[in-house]
Parts: sequence; C-alpha cells; structure tokens
Amino acid sequence: MAKVGFIGLGNMGGPMVRNLIKAGHSLKVYDLSEYAINFAVQAGAVATKSVKEASSEVDFVVTMVPVGSNVREIFLEDGILAAAAPGTVMIDSSTIDVGSAQAVHEAAKSAGFNMIDAPVSGGVIGADAGTLTFMCGGDKDSFEKAKPILQGMGKNIVHCGSGGLGQATKICNNMLAGINALAAAEAMTMGERLGVSPDILYEVISTSTGRSYIFETSNPMPDVCSTSPANNKFKPGFMAKLMLKDLRLSQAAAQDAKTSTPLGAAATAAFQQLIDSGFGDLDTSSIIKVIKPESK
Repeated sequence: MAKVGFIGLGNMGGPMVRNLIKAGHSLKVYDLSEYAINFAVQAGAVATKSVKEASSEVDFVVTMVPVGSNVREIFLEDGILAAAAPGTVMIDSSTIDVGSAQAVHEAAKSAGFNMIDAPVSGGVIGADAGTLTFMCGGDKDSFEKAKPILQGMGKNIVHCGSGGLGQATKICNNMLAGINALAAAEAMTMGERLGVSPDILYEVISTSTGRSYIFETSNPMPDVCSTSPANNKFKPGFMAKLMLKDLRLSQAAAQDAKTSTPLGAAATAAFQQLIDSGFGDLDTSSIIKVIKPESK
C-alpha cells in the first residue's frame, strides 16, 4: 500500500484520512488544528509539524484546504513542491477558483510532478461513507496514477479533462445545487401557504418533473424526508457559508466565461442574505429561512 501525506483535516479531510487508513495506506498528516491532528492520530495516522514534513518521503500528497490562496501558499511558497520526492503524485481536493488550480498545475508540471485537481461532491456523509464523487482535472497519466488513492475515498471518479477542469465541473455542480436548494425552499413554502400539505407536496414533486436530488434528500421543509438536516435544526451536512463560497466562485467563473447565470446570481444573493442574518454555520437547506423566516 502507498505512503500518503494529507494536508487539511477539516470536516471533509478528517474522514477521508480515516478511509485511506481503512484501505491500508500509511498516512502522515498536517493541519493547523492540533485537535484535528490528534483525531487523525487516533485513527492511525502519523502527525507532522509542517506542510513540508507531511509532503516528504511519501508516494502521494493529498490536500484539502479552504481557498485558492491557501493552495498556492502550500504548494508554491517553499512548501509541497520543494519538499516532495521525485515521482510523488499530487492530488488537490480543495474547491477553489480555476485560475489558482491551473497555476499550481503549471508549477507542478514544471517541477516534474504528476498532479490532478480533484474536488469532491457528497458532503460529510459521503466523506464518512467513502462514497464521494471526485471530479478530476489533469492529464490522463496523472489521473490514472492518482486513481488508486481516490478509490479509497470515493465511489465515482471521473476524468473531466485538463488541469483546472475538475474545479470547473465542481463549480457548475454546486451552482446548480445552490439553485435547487433555493428553488426547493420557494416551492415548499408556496405550496404550504396555498394550503397543500408539505408531506403531499413532497410526495408528488419527488415523483414528478420538478424533482431533484437536493429536493428529495435535503428538503428544507422539516419532517418531510428522513435524511434532511432540516429535521435536526439544520445541523450541517454542508454549511451554508461554504455554499456561498462556491456560488461566488461560480459567478466569478461565469464572468470569465462571459456566460449569463441569472439563477446562479439569484442563489448567490439569497445565500448572502442568509449568511448576513447569522446562519452561515447551518446546513444549506436553511436557505428556507430567507423565504420563510419563521422556520426553526
């Protein structure tokens, strides 16, 4: 089995590390949070004290950090590229802007490394279960070399094209997810106020043309489906503030691509309102609070 350095042990990175250990890989980990490191150590990982230490003497480096500037810092500023041994394969599973992903790809390629951007979909539930979808950007050789590691953390592993196109795919997906969450909140609230039982509305739409994965599994109306965070006071599976981050990335990408995204813009504005109201740490389904403020 492989030696893996893993940097970034948050809500997603932590369970991804545990699944790699379960798959038989040897893990060295680093995070700014000592608590997160200790949790990974309890699962069988080895703690390190720096990005460079986590990146040295391993076969693969996996990163899962918040934003593009973090990715640039840990790769480019006397970090991963400086510490990694020749032949190390690099996998960035952060969700970041396409420009940062492409810049790091170019730097890794110039230094002689294989690299893919491999953002994920599936949330904390998917990370825990090892059923994440990986959207991968990079050349075919890098993708094939990274695939055995991704298979320890995910179920659906898709090569989306050249460097940065994994990020582009993820941004499109999450823009649509944000739109669907807002649309579900609007439809459920309108139906309830017109006198339709939420249970009946959920049953009908879930078998009709308005259905979506978000509507069916994370419905913002409490107690209409068993899997929704709305049933547990919107305890997060995917926090609203992270959805806003991804929606902002989508709007920046749309501008770069000279593409009109009016629904994406509307969803971005709605999630901004939700975060401004103090609900950023709740689940994405709490977007219903913008449409139906009395929701609890």
